[in-house]
Amino acid sequence: MTVRQAMNPVTITVGSGHTMREAARRMTEGGTGAAVVIDHDLPAPGIVTERDVLRCAGRGGDLDTETVGNHLTANVVYAALDWPLQRAAEQMTVGGFRHVLVMDGPDLVGILSMRDIVGNWVRAAVPAQSLAVA
Repeated sequence: MTVRQAMNPVTITVGSGHTMREAARRMTEGGTGAAVVIDHDLPAPGIVTERDVLRCAGRGGDLDTETVGNHLTANVVYAALDWPLQRAAEQMTVGGFRHVLVMDGPDLVGILSMRDIVGNWVRAAVPAQSLAVA
């Protein structure tokens, strides 16, 4: 299975000037653990995650004044559409992160989480009848 088959569209975005509370609000409303950071001053899309929000709060940061730009990951590992899921999982494991942005050339086309990978592997390995809750 490839990244193309397992990825999701980008649904949650923030700018680097948004507050961390706004990023958390958008992720909560979208039911996701990451938001893509779109900023024309950045060379490429970045990412901010629930882990970044937690670190900010845990270190005493004010979620209403701290900005995404101070907490985002700008040095992102990008996956290609044709990568096997194994390669994406290896990159996530080596880098210690749970999301990769998916690029098609210069275009951002999706996001892939470790949960997406595991879910696809489980569905591929277990017959659908076995996944039904009794």
